[in-house]
Amino acid sequence: MAAAFDISVHGDLKALKRNLSALAEKQVRFATAQALSILAHEVKEAEAKNIASTFENPRSFTINSLGVQKARKETLVAKVYMKPIAAKYLSPYEDGGDHVLPGRALLNPKNIRLDKNGQLPRKVLARLKARPDVFIGPVKSTSGEVSGVWQRIPAKNGQPAHLKLLIRFGDALPVNKRLEYRSRAEALVRRRFAPVMAAALAQAMATAR
Repeated sequence: MAAAFDISVHGDLKALKRNLSALAEKQVRFATAQALSILAHEVKEAEAKNIASTFENPRSFTINSLGVQKARKETLVAKVYMKPIAAKYLSPYEDGGDHVLPGRALLNPKNIRLDKNGQLPRKVLARLKARPDVFIGPVKSTSGEVSGVWQRIPAKNGQPAHLKLLIRFGDALPVNKRLEYRSRAEALVRRRFAPVMAAALAQAMATAR
């Protein structure tokens, strides 16, 4: 999505260590790595649900574009990431701005039926692009430049050859929703760190050799 950001639990760990036994302290890094990995998965699931509830009929690609990199005891850093393609077009829903349109002219199509996600069906565009009498691009008209999918109509019955606009592309519109994924992620980590860490430490103590 937008620029990466960090959520630190260093202060929480420092306070926790003051009350640990010698054996427990040896297990802290292992337990912390486990806790951070669990929290990362919880953040991923929460953000996926947030996407699903924010948008109407979002594509499964968008919902499933989140991933987790587990923490290791050597680094104590877990990451929740998003595939670059989804991160690019979802960025305005966090930081504001216009919709990110794929390609040079797509989409925000006009005068055509859209799919359940509010987008032009891919098969429709692919089928049109394959036709020799169709091209995609801008055309200068008396009312200005119009970008879209055009059909070349040959001269017939005394009518001159001309272009027919099949799909008109509009400019990108400002987004009107916010995901607020940063604040949601931080709130979840702050709320869940103590119980998740306590469970991870108890598990580490139980399996300590």
